Amino acid sequence: MLPAGTRSDAGTGTDTRRRGGKGRRRRPAPEGREEPRRAARKEEAQPQRSRKRRAAAPAPPPPMEAAAGPLLPRGRPQAVRLRRRRSVLDGAGRGAAAQPGAGKREGGRGGGGRGRGAGPSPAGGASAGAAGGTSALTALAVAVRVLNCALVRSSFVPDEYWQALEVAHRLAFGYGHLTWEWAQRLRGSAYPLLLAAIYKALQLLGKDDVQLLYFCQLCSWFTWYSCTRTLTNTMETLLTIFALYYYPIKGSKTGSSCKYLTLIALAIVIRPTAAIPWIPLVFSHFLREQRKADLILHNCIPVGLVTLGISLITDRVFFGEWVLVQLNFLKFNVLQNLGTFYGSHPWHWYLTQGLPIILGTHLPFFIHGCVLAPKRYRIFLMAVIWTVLVYSTLSHKEFRFIYPVLPFCMFFCGFSLKHLKAWKKSAASFLLVSNLLPALYTGLIHQRGTLDVMSHVQELCKDSNQSQAFVFIMMPCHSTPFYSHVHCPLKMRFLQCPPDLTGNESYIDEADVFYSNPLGWLNKEFYNDTLLPSHLIFFSVLEQEISAFLALKGYEKTATIFHTHVPQGRVGSHIYLYRRGLK
Repeated sequence: MLPAGTRSDAGTGTDTRRRGGKGRRRRPAPEGREEPRRAARKEEAQPQRSRKRRAAAPAPPPPMEAAAGPLLPRGRPQAVRLRRRRSVLDGAGRGAAAQPGAGKREGGRGGGGRGRGAGPSPAGGASAGAAGGTSALTALAVAVRVLNCALVRSSFVPDEYWQALEVAHRLAFGYGHLTWEWAQRLRGSAYPLLLAAIYKALQLLGKDDVQLLYFCQLCSWFTWYSCTRTLTNTMETLLTIFALYYYPIKGSKTGSSCKYLTLIALAIVIRPTAAIPWIPLVFSHFLREQRKADLILHNCIPVGLVTLGISLITDRVFFGEWVLVQLNFLKFNVLQNLGTFYGSHPWHWYLTQGLPIILGTHLPFFIHGCVLAPKRYRIFLMAVIWTVLVYSTLSHKEFRFIYPVLPFCMFFCGFSLKHLKAWKKSAASFLLVSNLLPALYTGLIHQRGTLDVMSHVQELCKDSNQSQAFVFIMMPCHSTPFYSHVHCPLKMRFLQCPPDLTGNESYIDEADVFYSNPLGWLNKEFYNDTLLPSHLIFFSVLEQEISAFLALKGYEKTATIFHTHVPQGRVGSHIYLYRRGLK
């Protein structure tokens, strides 16, 4: 006699109850009944009679009562298949990454992994705790980034102003300088448009004073130093982090092909080289994907067409003609390799200097994490290696170019700390202390003069003689910000340094001509006193060479501004501001 609501499994000798997805053990057969094997054969031969008998049978006893009798029929022992229940420790310790989709396999019908109907779910408790921990970490991250904004007062590279804020200022307020890259259609307007929208909103609110514009620039050791800067590399890295969150790797609950592909496409619109680290990742996803046609037709093609359309339309509005800036960018920097005009480095520079300096004291943890990481995470290491190798083939190299691979590296550093066990706290303290001092120094002290001097220039906007002011910045080109940090239509000039695109091998830009003979260049350029600037800004290393010109034309030093402890070449330790006296 079988209990009501069960079915016989001849292969395993077990009965599975179909109420709430729970497993029930077989009720012990009463004495005097025929042998179990013969009873099973009869039941198979008379299915109708068996179903009626099951329907009339009483409910099975509780599990503890059933345990008192024999669990298996007499004769040859049969294997019992019991459902494994996850304990609190098992659920919290393994997590979703170790058991992807465990809730579906064990819960069956909304059970959430619970074997019985009563009591709270261990997985639910772990999820609630994880949610609370995530909220606390998010709040901490926001607080750290706000502090980060306040403690970064230095300059990194000119592009953080000239290719973002300066262009946005021109879009929002009608004046601002566009560098040669914009004349050659090498830059896309999507990112500056985003910043210009913020500027315009501040103007409409009547809050577009220079302090709030600084605030917009701020709110935008290497992450600390770079993450608040308005470089396109910074936005590229930010979108890379978001895309990694949605990347469909085994064990991830947040994987979404559409979302991560959309973020990658936006990053490519902003900076085409963003595609480089994602080539191995997207290829790996394609190989693992079972429905490849759906991935291409329902995700890749729609996302690509929409983002490409947005890029074409915004650039059509900005330039006044149809142009594909991503193609021009790759042609100039990769195919023609014209970036060497701004300097070149040996092929191994990223391996021997670039990546080790960016990682700093994280380097040993990165190596340790690469050794320990499971096989399914090796694709992230492949992305790092691939990106470094591709950039190594280009002659012009900068630290910020490989900034987007830093989130991949931090993944392995975290994996290393997780497995240090007894040394975990000591290692974390070491990383905090060893990175704090470089972060504060580079953010607050190193190369801050080029920003501080613009505060002095901005004061000229309040002068009643503003229309007569003329500021000439005699420094390596793009050393300082421009109208984005002055925010008034003051007459200003700086030394130009566009590359030659005509193939003239004897071409020398204006900055190089100036530094080859500063005194002779000034006497020739300003042969008439009516052409003289009212203010001159230059590095301290230039003062001695042009001292005769300063004395002859009646210039007086009005400000000395610290810039760096490590002057080199044309960059001095201080910046001088000279004003021409009235005669």
